[in-house]
Amino acid sequence: MKRFIQTLKNIFSIEELKNRILYTLLLIAVYRLGYYIVLPGVDSSKLNIDTSGLLGLLDTFLGGAFSKASIFALGIMPYISASIAIQLLTMALPYFQKMQKEGESGRKKLNQITRVLTIFVTIAQSVSYLQTTIPTDALLITRAAFTISSVFILTAGTIFCMWLGERITDRGIGNGTSMLIMIGIVSRFPRAIYQEAVSRGTGEALIFVLEIVALFLVVMFAVALTQAVRRVPIQYAKQVVGNKVMGGQRQYLPLKLNTSGVMPIIFAQALMFIPSLVAGLFAEKSDFASSIATTFNDYTTWQYNGLFATLIIVFTFFYTAIAISPQQIADDMKRGGGFIPGVKPGLSTSDFIATVLDRITLPGGILLAVVAILPSLASMTGMTREFAQFFGGTSLLILVGVVLDTLQQVESYLLMKRYEGLMKSGRVKGRTETVAV
Repeated sequence: MKRFIQTLKNIFSIEELKNRILYTLLLIAVYRLGYYIVLPGVDSSKLNIDTSGLLGLLDTFLGGAFSKASIFALGIMPYISASIAIQLLTMALPYFQKMQKEGESGRKKLNQITRVLTIFVTIAQSVSYLQTTIPTDALLITRAAFTISSVFILTAGTIFCMWLGERITDRGIGNGTSMLIMIGIVSRFPRAIYQEAVSRGTGEALIFVLEIVALFLVVMFAVALTQAVRRVPIQYAKQVVGNKVMGGQRQYLPLKLNTSGVMPIIFAQALMFIPSLVAGLFAEKSDFASSIATTFNDYTTWQYNGLFATLIIVFTFFYTAIAISPQQIADDMKRGGGFIPGVKPGLSTSDFIATVLDRITLPGGILLAVVAILPSLASMTGMTREFAQFFGGTSLLILVGVVLDTLQQVESYLLMKRYEGLMKSGRVKGRTETVAV
């Protein structure tokens, strides 16, 4: 406890770090204030928005703003969708690949394209949201007037959230976009743990304590999965530059066990509604189709979880393949005079890196699938659904990743000012690491 208090004193004794933390907290407070402002023309007492399936995940990311029909009902999610689309385009189209390689100017162009695309995505999503989730009996004005005004408000709300995220990244602490998503998830935790405590009551207090211990162990497992790295040694040849001898040192190529992060879970969840949707079209004519629809509407069935886990493993390989290019890494190493001991430069190095990636991606995908289905397993034990969501899945991985990234930034400030880090041994590592090539 004494060390913790001393660490806090060290943090707030650094003027720049203190200002960044306070600035971040201020913007987060502004973001959460938007949760309580309902769209004009809506009677919130008559809202009954279905938040099952993918909509439930979206509502979790937005801290409940989606189901409350607030001005931040879409939040930062359209910007996330636009960013993912641009990221995929940079891997598929030469025009975007060239722009990405132009350095700072190319990055600014991509950011500008992402912002413009965000506006169009928000308009499309806001129209769909207003038409499908807001019932007519909850409106205080005509549907046409409500739709037109709310599209402008929701679009402005998303742009404002995007601006908040960029300001947190530039002048605050941590990644602003990820921070806003994390705050939305964390805001639901006190209510979830309260509901779980009430549902257990005094007669099952021991079970509630065991659940808290289990949650702690799951979080530790998620941290280990996020930080696990396979380090490939790289040796650099000595080079004489002028009167100095450069190189000769050994570095490491860090290949993460879970390179793809939460993306496989997000992609898999987006596809899991298809079996029940297709089967539902034939449910009235076929008992088999009706049973399929019922099975895949229940996220605790073994069929649902089996297909879910399989999709996650497949998407883990897919996303890792498009995120990491062994050939490019091998070429960069060759140009820099680096080589893997015992492996010839060029094609042999590329094949070696690809083999290592395949060997660590399979267990990484399996462990990621285990984390993804843990909430359904927790629900089977009698936990409330909202509390069980914190036992794994996208929510837990985002929480762990954002916290690690933020702590890494805080520790870098402490070490720069010659204070002790946050840990006595080792260093806090975030989700991203610089590849040593």
